[in-house]
Amino acid sequence: MFDYKFNEDANIDELQEYVDNTYSQHYSTNKYQAGEFIIDAGHGMGFAIGNIMKYAQRYGKKDGCNRKDLMKIMHYALMALYVHDKEVINNDEL
Repeated sequence: MFDYKFNEDANIDELQEYVDNTYSQHYSTNKYQAGEFIIDAGHGMGFAIGNIMKYAQRYGKKDGCNRKDLMKIMHYALMALYVHDKEVINNDEL
């Protein structure tokens, strides 16, 4: 086991729980999330980066230093990684 200096293990666990909860909230309709449609339309990276910027700029303003905004940033960063892998890695394999 690693001796994490920045509480990464607990934060990753918290992020996993946050993401899991989004699948049962209003963000998911009929088993599809809006992000899926946006990614399928070819706008996934802009959507993810735009939301990262939105929540990064909002942090500390709306509801103060809101930890949930940081979770949203990390969730959208995971979506950006997904789009990156789907578009960049898959295109490199062609």
